[in-house]
Amino acid sequence: MARMDVTTQTFEREVIEASKTQPVVVDFWAPWCGPCRTLGPVLDDVATSFGGRVKLVKINSDENQDLSTAFNIRSIPNVIAFKDGRAVAQFMGALPETQVRTFFAKLLPAEGEEALRAAEAAFAANRVDEAAELLAGVPRELALAERITTLEEGLAFAKAGASGVSEAELRENVGIDPLDHDSRLALATLLAGQRRYREAMEELLEIIRLARHWQDGAARSKLLALFTLAGNDTALVAEYRRKLANALH
Repeated sequence: MARMDVTTQTFEREVIEASKTQPVVVDFWAPWCGPCRTLGPVLDDVATSFGGRVKLVKINSDENQDLSTAFNIRSIPNVIAFKDGRAVAQFMGALPETQVRTFFAKLLPAEGEEALRAAEAAFAANRVDEAAELLAGVPRELALAERITTLEEGLAFAKAGASGVSEAELRENVGIDPLDHDSRLALATLLAGQRRYREAMEELLEIIRLARHWQDGAARSKLLALFTLAGNDTALVAEYRRKLANALH
């Protein structure tokens, strides 16, 4: 695949605008640069192997000094990747093909990204059964592992919230015996399933205050999962992160 020559005049169209529909990799080079001549064919081969999913262009740094200055190009080759109209990654020097291939691969969504996004959207809309069905079809890729685990926790909370267990009974249990951690954990899980995150966090935090190592830190694990699930409420998460830090000291 021949790399397109981009200049100051065409940069906005061929890089910035183009990166809004697909990743664009820009190779800053110069004809006199030996490492550039080494890296060029590697970039070409890798770009070709990605079947057009990543656009590859080159900029002569000598002839486009304003672009070199704008992107702080001090040594070449310097390769910068653009997505959604902005620079997102870069490397310098003539890297081996395996590392160049990894650089390109990280610019593309993982195989299960689209299905996982749909599952997350269904969960956010409280369509729990649909979210569970979509999640079942998501491959367990390393790049998605944390998000998959978080959504699984959310679905488990939701299932518990709809289980019919009596909140009143659980509150009565912990009222009688504040060290009944099983009932308190069940109560926190039920509250989280109803998206009453503040109340759920407070119950989990109480277990941590009383017995942080109970069940190998089960309360802390669930609290961390809630931080992710409630991530849109930044003030709430920040508040309980501080409380958790204090409880662990």
